[in-house]
Amino acid sequence: MKIKDHKISIEEFDGKNYQITLIEPEDKAVLTHYLHNVANGLSKHYEKDALKVIESFIQYKESNNIHIAQEEALQQLLFEAENIPFPTSENYSFKFIDLFAGIGGFRLALQNLGGKCAYTSEWDESAKKTYRANFGEVPFGDITKTQTKNYIPDDFDILCAGFPCQAFSIAGNRKGFADTRGTLFFDVEEIIAKHRPKAVFLENVKNLVTHDKGKTFKTIIEILEKKLNYKVFYKVLNSMTHANIPQNRERIFIVALDPDQVQSWEKFEFPNEIKLTKSIHDIIDKEKQEEKYYYTRNHKYYPELEKTMTSKDTVYQWRRVYVRENKSNVCPTLTANMGTGGHNVPLIKDDYGIRKLTPRECFLFQGYPENYVLPNLANSKLYMQAGNSVTTNLIERIGMEIIKVL
Repeated sequence: MKIKDHKISIEEFDGKNYQITLIEPEDKAVLTHYLHNVANGLSKHYEKDALKVIESFIQYKESNNIHIAQEEALQQLLFEAENIPFPTSENYSFKFIDLFAGIGGFRLALQNLGGKCAYTSEWDESAKKTYRANFGEVPFGDITKTQTKNYIPDDFDILCAGFPCQAFSIAGNRKGFADTRGTLFFDVEEIIAKHRPKAVFLENVKNLVTHDKGKTFKTIIEILEKKLNYKVFYKVLNSMTHANIPQNRERIFIVALDPDQVQSWEKFEFPNEIKLTKSIHDIIDKEKQEEKYYYTRNHKYYPELEKTMTSKDTVYQWRRVYVRENKSNVCPTLTANMGTGGHNVPLIKDDYGIRKLTPRECFLFQGYPENYVLPNLANSKLYMQAGNSVTTNLIERIGMEIIKVL
């Protein structure tokens, strides 16, 4: 018996309901990467394993008396993959890969510049959900695994990586390369050595430069320059001075260019400082928010908050037992831990009381558009995603300078 109107969705490919011969959990990653590249040559790279996934799924359906042809299944899945908020332009001018992709800050920026994402990797399951909700693609998982690296296609122009910064962060344990998260740079090195992209575009916390008396940063630069033979440029840039985003966020950016493929590499320059014309009022929602965001008068720290928070024209920062005002009247640096334990939480005074920034406002302070989809996740996860992300406008401005010399 054929059930004609059976609708299938990528959500069903979760590896729990049917047997799959691939190493889990890469089935949805392979499938969505294939679907996103059906119209171009990149699909061949994913086709064999993607069709294997679909075939296994169809066999599972048939064992439950639901019959669906492979072509029909493909058409349904393709429709789902294409109907997304931020699709790739069909007329792309360069290809890039997105490592440690988070929620898609690099991807959003480089797609805006006419780029095509050929491969994505991210291990955090919550971030994967946000990424998929916006780009229709499930990132591959643990980049330290050979199996995951093997899915990277040979031909792409730019390698993007906001490689994990906890090992180098002031807020982290400061072990640097002694920390496993620090050694993830060596996985980036391995991928660069194998694929030789024209450009490498890296982002990290400002503290990377001074970590371990500069030894950590020196090691990274020496690997790029002396071992991999790239020409390296680096600079600390602030979102509020270089992206017209009212957030005080300093990050180190590293751009490495292959002189054999990029003849005009010497002409690369980081973008100039631009005037900050936006204020926090361009981002903060003027309407009353849900009660859960407001501090009540019986909160043990409310007297301290009320005494310190006198202005509606800046964003304050809660530092566990006291409040710090940002004198620049911008948002202080958003952090990954701002959703846990009250530390580093950005606070504002609005017409209705004293409250935390909402996750949506935090995303806007990172340059994400208002229609960026925030999936149904715990607020603590969304705060972490915003704090871990890049400021997309700044990535786009640097990306534009890279493309000029390519």
